[in-house]
Amino acid sequence: MTRLGYQIPNFTYPGVGPAELFDVVAAQAKEADSSGFDTVLVMDHFYQLPMLGDPDQYMLECYSLLSALARETSTVRLSALVTGNTYRNPAVLAKTVTTLDIVSNGRAQLGIGAGWYELEHDSFGIEFGTFTDRFEKLEEALQIIIPMLRGQRPSLDGARYTAREAMNEPAAISHIPVMIGGGGERKTLRMVAQYADESNIICPPADVQRKLDALAGHCEVLGRDRSELTVSWQKTACIAPTADEAKADLVAYFARRGLDLAAMPDDDQAFWLSNFIWGDADTVGEKFAEMLVPGIDGFTINMPANGHVEGRVALLGETLSPLIT
Repeated sequence: MTRLGYQIPNFTYPGVGPAELFDVVAAQAKEADSSGFDTVLVMDHFYQLPMLGDPDQYMLECYSLLSALARETSTVRLSALVTGNTYRNPAVLAKTVTTLDIVSNGRAQLGIGAGWYELEHDSFGIEFGTFTDRFEKLEEALQIIIPMLRGQRPSLDGARYTAREAMNEPAAISHIPVMIGGGGERKTLRMVAQYADESNIICPPADVQRKLDALAGHCEVLGRDRSELTVSWQKTACIAPTADEAKADLVAYFARRGLDLAAMPDDDQAFWLSNFIWGDADTVGEKFAEMLVPGIDGFTINMPANGHVEGRVALLGETLSPLIT
């Protein structure tokens, strides 16, 4: 289960073109593999997300990349954070994740969510639908995917999907954990309680307890033992050997996005920096320790500012892995 996951959310790095790109991504995964992370996760998107860059920045296809990373790593689980359910037929997705499990010698994980980035759907000709449509699709998809991952042959005559004794051979060689991403208290966390092994939430600290309470409430209604579920919290970090180096990495990152951090008023600079847990190892470790509240089992962490810099991912793993027992 994911207690310390390293997510790779961006694939545009200074001076790195397509020919060099995989090596830079693989180097991050290798550092995560050897420094205490238990999971490596990558985006399942086709365009870069608005909060991280422009749509035309590099974005690699998720499952091709994970299969390649399976041969570059040896211990970490491999997952999307998270698969956009709308992008793939559920039975095909089950087959894809099972194949990842086999090529990784039993290290696949299914991270899945309802999908939300409308531009990708419109550009690629994928039906987007309403919020309700996407969540109804996700629930039906789980009724096909999870049985297939568990060696069953499900049939479903649903409003959104159909399957008829869908076979999945060869079977997975491990129990593939299912993580549902998102913090929606009515729909998403109810589906976590009903179907999943893990929950990954994205929210400000003030909202964490409310979401944990909502998840516990759904477990109670459904008769699910809450202790069976692992909950990770998605965060963004920038770590370096010194605070000055971490700040320099952030300044360079924002400059690549057209923002002059040093020239901003203090309030504006503080706003942008507030999106990161940043500093040297002691500072970053203390901040994460404070966030490891009861009910939170661990973190998924991305490093868009400097994950590509040699040694930064390893430093984060070595700093945080002692906190996660």
